[in-house]
Amino acid sequence: MPEPMSTPRPAPRQARDWLAVLARYREPSTRRSLWELAATLVPFFALWALAWMALSVSAWLALGLAILNGAFLVRIFIIQHDCGHGAFLNNRTAQDWLGRTLGVLTLTPYAVWKRTHSIHHAHHGDLDQRGIGDVLTLTIDEYRARGWFGRLMYRLYRHPVVLFVLGPSYLFLLQNRLPFGLMNSGWRYWTSAMGTNAMIGIAVGLVIWFGGLLPVLLIFLPTSLIAATLGVWLFYVQHQFEETHWSKGDDWQLHDAALEGSSHYILPQPLRWFSGNIGIHHVHHLYSRIPFYRLPEVIRDHRTLAEAQRLTIGQSLRSVNLHLWDTVEGKLLSFKEARLRYGVA
Repeated sequence: MPEPMSTPRPAPRQARDWLAVLARYREPSTRRSLWELAATLVPFFALWALAWMALSVSAWLALGLAILNGAFLVRIFIIQHDCGHGAFLNNRTAQDWLGRTLGVLTLTPYAVWKRTHSIHHAHHGDLDQRGIGDVLTLTIDEYRARGWFGRLMYRLYRHPVVLFVLGPSYLFLLQNRLPFGLMNSGWRYWTSAMGTNAMIGIAVGLVIWFGGLLPVLLIFLPTSLIAATLGVWLFYVQHQFEETHWSKGDDWQLHDAALEGSSHYILPQPLRWFSGNIGIHHVHHLYSRIPFYRLPEVIRDHRTLAEAQRLTIGQSLRSVNLHLWDTVEGKLLSFKEARLRYGVA
C-alpha cells in the first residue's frame, strides 16, 4: 500500500540518489510552456516597438526602454536553454525549431550552443576536462607553472572588466558567429552558425532599411549587450563561488560535481522571474530535464535542496575576487590569498 503523501521521506544521502526523486518533476506542460513563451515574447516585442517609437521623442527614452528589454531577452535565452535540454515541449521537432528561432534573438546558434552546453554539463567540475562551455579556472599549481606572460593573460581574463564588460560583447557579437569548439565536428554546426548569422543579418538589414542606424545603435545593441552581460554574470555565479567543486581522475563524479559545484542563487522577485529560476542551478545540474518553471516546486518540496549551496547577492559580488582553485583546501582563493598562503607571485 503506498504511503500517504504527507509522510515525510528521508532526503537522499548521495547526489545520484536524487535522480529518482527529481524525475517526478521532469514532464513539461505544453499549456504552461506556451504561456511562459507568450508572457516573455509579447512584452519583448512590445518594448522593442515602444523604444522605436520613442526615438522620435527622446533618444534617452528609447535607450532606457532598450536596456529594460534586456531582462526579457535573458528570459528568452532561458527558454532557448530549456529547449536545448529537451525540457520545454514534448514535441522534439517543435522544440528544436523554437530553439533555433529564439537563437536569432539571442544571437546564439542553437545547435552549436546545445552541443557545447551539453559538454559543460557532462564535465563540469572535472579538472581533466576544461575549456568548452565554462569559465577558465586554473589551479594554484597550474598558475605557478605559467611564465609571467601566461600569468598576466590569466589575470586579464579574470578581471571583472574583461569577464563582465568586454567578454559578453565578444562572446555574443563575435564568437557566436563561428562554431568555436566544434569547427571540425561536421556541417551541422556550421549550418547552425551560418543560418543564424543569415537570419540576424536579414533582421538587422530590415531594421536599417525602415529606421536607419539609430534603432540598431540605441535599441538592438543595448538590449543585446545588457542581456549578454546579465547572462554571463548569472553563469559565472552559478559555478564560481568559494566552496564550489573541482576534482580530477577517479575523484570526480558527475552528480557530486553537479550538486556541490552549482549554486542556489537567492534572488528576489522579479529577478527570479526574469532569470527563469536559473538560480536554482544545483537542481538544474542534477536533473537538466526539469522545466525552468518547475524548479521552484523542487525546493518547495525538498528542504535539503532548498538549503544547499545557497549564495546571496552579497556573497556573489565577493566571488568576483576568487580566481584560483586550491586543491589542498578544496576552495577558490583570490590572487592575494594564494600569494599569502603559498607564495604565488
